[in-house]
Amino acid sequence: MIAPSPSPAQGPSPLWTRAFHAFNLLVLLLMAASGLQIYNANPVFGGREGATVPELFTLGGWLAGGRDWHFGVMGLYGANLGLWIGLLLQRRHRRLAGSGDLGTLRSSVNPPRRRLASHRITYTLMLIVLAFSLITGLAMYKPAQLWWLVSLFAFAEPAGHSSWQTLRVCHLATIPAIALLLVAHVVLSWRVGGLRLLRAMFL
Repeated sequence: MIAPSPSPAQGPSPLWTRAFHAFNLLVLLLMAASGLQIYNANPVFGGREGATVPELFTLGGWLAGGRDWHFGVMGLYGANLGLWIGLLLQRRHRRLAGSGDLGTLRSSVNPPRRRLASHRITYTLMLIVLAFSLITGLAMYKPAQLWWLVSLFAFAEPAGHSSWQTLRVCHLATIPAIALLLVAHVVLSWRVGGLRLLRAMFL
């Protein structure tokens, strides 16, 4: 969903990449805000009387409005994620983390190499979390058709949690997870290429 950053030695990314980057960020914000609106209708923790999210961070005004936004944007979310992962694998695979990056973090004493490796790992984790969010969201959207996907979350049943509740918790957890990874992505981009790299993502 988030376009790969250009290297510090390069100029700004192509216009289509920067536009795609900004559009994907907007899609993420819409998905998160509408998802929190749905959450408020039936909180994951504490049932219908559980803690809710302030309306400032939600979108839709009520349950039906949140669902309309969430499911309406979901198609863009899935298409963008699939397209970007495909482009990365085909043309920009060096942006993704590999075993060499993990080895660099373990053994390298070169700060720039360690920062670049951390950046690639964070970026790759973002794609994994975004894909997981889509998968769990589809399982919640069509539980009857995707019953086999819902059943994969039955691992917590011995502890007294149903597969549906575990699925809801896992789906909700992707919001703070991707928020933390986005912050890490920005910080690492700054450390790798400074303001020039951050500006090159959008301008």
